[in-house]
Amino acid sequence: MKKILLMCFLFIGIATVATAQTKTAADKAKGLQKQLKLTDAQTTKIAAIYTESSAKFDKIKAAHHGDNTKMLTAIKPLRTETISKIKAVLTKTQSAEYDKLLKSDKTAGGSGWGDGWSAGQ
Repeated sequence: MKKILLMCFLFIGIATVATAQTKTAADKAKGLQKQLKLTDAQTTKIAAIYTESSAKFDKIKAAHHGDNTKMLTAIKPLRTETISKIKAVLTKTQSAEYDKLLKSDKTAGGSGWGDGWSAGQ
């Protein structure tokens, strides 16, 4: 009985982690749309930015074979590039709000909107 219960908890834990990591670029863009009141056109462009960044992230991750130190170093320019591309799509007001999101999510222990490309990893 204990083994069955343990296996159930293990399965639930794995399923929860897998579900949490399946957020798509479109989902991330929709979340940003709600926060910043983006137009549909802006949301589509930002989803494309997230998709492109996610592909680049996957290459970085594969190239460094799990070496987190090297991976974090390689990701910094990608994060900066992603944030710049997103800000280019935003109005000045939205950009200011986006900056607040980047800072508030980081200090609250979140991964921050600028890390959004990797949420699907």
